[in-house]
Amino acid sequence: MQQTFEIVVIGGGPAGIAAAVAASQSSKRVAVLDDNPRVGGQIWRGGPGLAQPKAAARWFYQLETANVRVFNGARVIHADASARTLQAETTREIFPIGYQNLILATGARELFLPFPGWTLPNVMGAGGFQALVKSGLPIAGKRVVVAGTGPLLLAVAAYLCDHGANVARICEQASSSSLAAFALRMLAFPGKLREALSLRYKSRFAKYATQSWPVSAHGKISLESITISESGRLREIPCDYLACAFHLIPNTELPRMLGCHLNQEAFVETDELQQTLHQGIYCAGEPTGIGGVELSTIEGRIAGHAAANDKRAAAKLFPARARYRKLAAAMKQAFRLRPELATLAKPDTFLCRCEDVTLHQVRQHNSWKSAKLHTRCGMGPCQGRICGAAANFLFGWNIESARPPVFPARCESLAAISSLTSSLTTETEPPQFHGGFQ
Repeated sequence: MQQTFEIVVIGGGPAGIAAAVAASQSSKRVAVLDDNPRVGGQIWRGGPGLAQPKAAARWFYQLETANVRVFNGARVIHADASARTLQAETTREIFPIGYQNLILATGARELFLPFPGWTLPNVMGAGGFQALVKSGLPIAGKRVVVAGTGPLLLAVAAYLCDHGANVARICEQASSSSLAAFALRMLAFPGKLREALSLRYKSRFAKYATQSWPVSAHGKISLESITISESGRLREIPCDYLACAFHLIPNTELPRMLGCHLNQEAFVETDELQQTLHQGIYCAGEPTGIGGVELSTIEGRIAGHAAANDKRAAAKLFPARARYRKLAAAMKQAFRLRPELATLAKPDTFLCRCEDVTLHQVRQHNSWKSAKLHTRCGMGPCQGRICGAAANFLFGWNIESARPPVFPARCESLAAISSLTSSLTTETEPPQFHGGFQ
């Protein structure tokens, strides 16, 4: 049978947790659906009970003690805005969830930029690599280069150093003048500045190089070394892992499928209460603009209060949101990707690693749709989440496709969707969760 809640939050990261906690302060029934075994998202991966920043621990406690039903390991693969229903898949089955108000806190993923050797084993996204280490990947004594741009580089490098890795270099593509200007803006956020200085101290034995980025990766079976460009000079560095972080891309597939409008920067457009153009559908966190954990939690709280019809509580958070949006704008300006990064890939470099489609093959076309139809670029398991974002950066193409299922799903789940949407019943009961963390 369909379970119905007055407020459903999709995503258990900082924005989703904050939204659920805020919404639960009303008497309304609230549920959180998250596709990970534990809530926390990428930044707070691991969940409650494990070592976490104090801010994360506070949010975990508030969620655990709130009147919120948490569905872990439940991935939304289909949504019907007109019927106000979702279909979520677990490892066992698919089940329907009904809602009155919906809060989308779907987070973001890493932007991968292709260069020769980027598909070698042990070349990873920085956040993904950190998640593997948190899951038990041994890195003590391993040589690691962290490259890309933004504050995430320091956070990942510090974490790796804490776990015994030999971080040989932190390659930041931004210039030293851009970083200096950003540091001045950070003076208005002393807490964030102290955090950055602490992370740099933890990674102090790693050289921090500005105007530096990976040019190519080398290795016969897996990564053995990388060539970097450092202030215009090429340098080869032996390493066991390369962790790259070239910004974040918002996860907007579900909002688009629900008909939410995206602005020119491909972020979900919302009003002051975080409500989209669809009445009763709210969005918070990275899908509305990349701004960091503090901004995400503030937006989540606003969305939660608004969905619970407590506009006064939501309005009290407007000044804090405006303040952190200024920081997000400064960060965007300081770490803007340089055009040289669009020239790294060679004609035979794979752009789509799922379907082995090279840059040369894609360049024969003038749109994402044409490239997909003729080369199968973006039609592999990731459904264009990796190569589509790269194509947008390289060619400026609009990656407009969004269709169900939102994520890869089991055939039995796809077969069940039509019957679920017509009858909203199944022969078996949906999984039983009893609140708190499963």
